[in-house]
Amino acid sequence: MRAYGGAGAKCLLIQPVDSHDLAQMETEVTAIREQTQTPFLLAPVKMIRWNEDLSLWPAPPVFGKEGFGDGAKKTLQEITEEIIPCAKREYDLPDDVKIILGGYSLAGLFALWCGHETSLFHGIAAASPSVWFPGFPEYAKQHPLQAKTVYLSLGDTEERTRNPVMRQVGSGIRTLYEQYKETPDVTSVLEWNEGNHFRDTEMRTARAFAWTVNALKA
Repeated sequence: MRAYGGAGAKCLLIQPVDSHDLAQMETEVTAIREQTQTPFLLAPVKMIRWNEDLSLWPAPPVFGKEGFGDGAKKTLQEITEEIIPCAKREYDLPDDVKIILGGYSLAGLFALWCGHETSLFHGIAAASPSVWFPGFPEYAKQHPLQAKTVYLSLGDTEERTRNPVMRQVGSGIRTLYEQYKETPDVTSVLEWNEGNHFRDTEMRTARAFAWTVNALKA
């Protein structure tokens, strides 16, 4: 498997990615290194069908004609049973390496969902997560968060859209942050970035991972 980072990694970063993310990976990794002194290994996981592989459950299209599937459980299983063991084996990582799952947009939502589904991940780094996804706010209220460290961010113009579903992203992330703040033993933050959803995606993702690594170290 292809991964980024040096020897002696203290944190294993897992990121679901598409082709655009892979093209920006070197820039992202460099930015993470500039923001933390903790050695890390970043393992990108290429998604073949983005809307299928990362979707929590079936939902109708909110833009364009492509709807959403229910591949999240299968993707989580692949990460836990294949990706993480492979990374530990190939890069000689300790059994107690701290694992952070993160990503951008729908991958950020997937990471948050995983943080509710399992206690495997020490931290969740969700940059501009798609918390407008139908049914997720209700799911998050009904399923306790199992991760202990969570980073949230959003662009300050993302909620200014004509799309009635995606417009809910602002209120959704504020509500989620308040919920996490009230959850015992959870460290969380909500940062606002300048611009819309498509601005500086790799730098926002790098900041999400770096903050989470540093928070775990503290």
